[in-house]
Amino acid sequence: MRSISAIIPVYNSESTLSQVVERLLTVLSSLTADYEVILVDDCSRDSSWQVVQNLAEQHPQVRGIHMMRNFGQHNALLCGIRAARYEICITLDDDGQNPPEEIPALVAKLEEGYDVVYGSPRKEQHGLWRDLASIIMKIVLANIMGAETARRASPFRAFYTRSREAFANFQGPQVSIEVLLTWGAARFTSIQVDHHERLAGTSNYSFRKLVHLALTMLTGFSVLPLQIASMTGFSFFVFGFIILMYVLIRYLIQGGVVPGFSFQASIVAIFSGVQLLSLGIFGEYLARMHFRIMDKPPYAVSETTFSKPEAK
Repeated sequence: MRSISAIIPVYNSESTLSQVVERLLTVLSSLTADYEVILVDDCSRDSSWQVVQNLAEQHPQVRGIHMMRNFGQHNALLCGIRAARYEICITLDDDGQNPPEEIPALVAKLEEGYDVVYGSPRKEQHGLWRDLASIIMKIVLANIMGAETARRASPFRAFYTRSREAFANFQGPQVSIEVLLTWGAARFTSIQVDHHERLAGTSNYSFRKLVHLALTMLTGFSVLPLQIASMTGFSFFVFGFIILMYVLIRYLIQGGVVPGFSFQASIVAIFSGVQLLSLGIFGEYLARMHFRIMDKPPYAVSETTFSKPEAK
């Protein structure tokens, strides 16, 4: 069995983290002798970092990384992926909804020749709005990746650590692990796994945050919005040309103009709206270019804790 690095982004999970890690260690120890658990605390507001430190003291396979501030789940995952030392990376959430007992199935599917395997929930255990936002995000991701598998993407995933070489030099505050993985992987698949209810607390992802993440993926890793703006502009140009032809032909045939201020005002409003929409899309891209030029890092580490010596 190959060696495994399990990565968990941690945020305000002091009540669930110990249970998740204990179950995870039990599963990993039954699979391989070479494994580690990397806990990346995204500057939690509770005592999660103390829990991480205690777990690292109790278990030599546990490594803790503490961020300087809250950067976001995908940024924390990127930090953990870059810190991984073993052949296979497993990522899962800290709330217990991704059962560690499903990891052997993910690894077995990965070794069939795939680069990335997602653990797609048989049944989501979220609320209506969270599920709706998740569907929107997966549709966006499918358009970016150009693969139907993206609709079954999940934070519970397995992939070969070597894939990170494709985005080793990536810098920037907006991070999407799904998109970055497409830079170094070509064969994606998914399997159905159980999806449990949270052990405690509520999700840190709201409908608004998930929609914002979808927009970030679109404008940060895709030119689709620019293509939509171009097609919309072209469509309204054709529409305006047809109206102009109608006005000219009517003038030549009937000798009069098209009456109605409301008609003219609505046309002006439509064209103005399209222009402002296009400018807004261009502004989003310029803003992301601005942050890239600033060379703002995706994360910054405050401290680390582990008791296992570094692998040679």
